[in-house]
Amino acid sequence: MYRPNVAAIIRRADGKIFLGERLDVPGCWQFPQGGVKNLEMAEEALAREILEETSLQPHQYCLVEKKGPYRYLFPNGRSKEGFRGQEQMYFLVNLTEGRSSTRLVIDRREFGDSRWINPDEFQLHWIPEFKRAVYRQVFRDFFGIAL
Repeated sequence: MYRPNVAAIIRRADGKIFLGERLDVPGCWQFPQGGVKNLEMAEEALAREILEETSLQPHQYCLVEKKGPYRYLFPNGRSKEGFRGQEQMYFLVNLTEGRSSTRLVIDRREFGDSRWINPDEFQLHWIPEFKRAVYRQVFRDFFGIAL
């Protein structure tokens, strides 16, 4: 029922986190994320998604924390790859020294733009309604912030 998925909260040394604006949904700002492929471990999927969506290599960040699963259903009975929703594991990663001031090279097939924000600057209306409960929980669990 739920598609296995990973999401990356990429944090710089100054505490700011990375968001990408979805190319297919202008105004929707989210963390890099993607499905876990068959026989792939969540950490392998995370490294692949971070590389694909931000150009960061695994040696350019370190895993700080992992939480989940967080679940949501797709709206209007929609499905993806036969799944009616997603079950996400969220990973907080810190950029390693020297990467914090570098602009990431984002995947232009996925994101139209990117930004770095303080966690308390995130606005819930930046994401579709069906994902909001997950983002509320993620910000509470990782940053102690109530959205």
